[in-house]
Amino acid sequence: MDTEHLKLFHRVAMRKGFAAVAREDGIDPSLVSRQIATLEQQLGFKLFHRSTRKVSLTSAGAVYLQQTTPLIEELEQARECALKQHSEPEGKLVITASTAFGQRCLLPLVPEFCQRYPKLILDLRFTDAVVDILSEQVDLACRFASSPDPNLVAQKLFDTEFWACASPGYLQQKGTPESPRQLRELELLAINLPGYREAWMFQGEYGEEHRVAFSPRMLVSNAMALRELTLRGLGCSLLASWMVREDVRAGRLIRLCPQYRVSATDFQSAAWLLYPSRRYQPAKTQVMVSYLKEMLVEPV
Repeated sequence: MDTEHLKLFHRVAMRKGFAAVAREDGIDPSLVSRQIATLEQQLGFKLFHRSTRKVSLTSAGAVYLQQTTPLIEELEQARECALKQHSEPEGKLVITASTAFGQRCLLPLVPEFCQRYPKLILDLRFTDAVVDILSEQVDLACRFASSPDPNLVAQKLFDTEFWACASPGYLQQKGTPESPRQLRELELLAINLPGYREAWMFQGEYGEEHRVAFSPRMLVSNAMALRELTLRGLGCSLLASWMVREDVRAGRLIRLCPQYRVSATDFQSAAWLLYPSRRYQPAKTQVMVSYLKEMLVEPV
């Protein structure tokens, strides 16, 4: 059996269609379909249900995908081991992260990484949508959560914390709150996500918690826009410390109620590096994980 046909089958299954794979390879979808048909003829059973709108695995195809995944991984591992013997990491490395984390934390690190590994091509996908790592063939994801997805391999970058912030000019007009409950008297800005637009949680020195419910003056879709509106004096907002640390140090923003821990959803949030669950880690992913853990050892 042609192993390239087997790899193609796995790609079509992950991408859920012939057209997506054809676009990646720059070929006609009919060629992909013919190659899959050849594999089906060799196997003696259908791998996919085909319709004008979608392609889906047959029950036999689903079993075959599950059973052959270790084989594909072993073939890739063998290739990686052979490459390591005589060459540096190369190929395309697909990374996804939120827009804010990508722009504030990852982009400044790209020039040095590219100098270290000139044969690697970075495909940076900054989006606030949750990308399906497997179906989108993402090599590495940077995400924030209290605990990582159990279906993925995870390495912690650092613990995260949030700060309630406002501009000096805004506080000069409205007054600086001395307690979490006084925040209700100000205009609050929020990310338009469930859990972030209804209330903030404050935790005192002895673990006591205060829930501050509010109706936001303005909702925005991403943290970069929220920071910009806060800098411009539109109100108070809850922002990750790694995003506004320099603004606070420079006096562009004031941290409110600093004696409290604050969060919208969970006090145990952390930054995680996630990659597909497999028995080996490609060299290109290894070097990026090591680099980020070296450069992002604490909140920036």
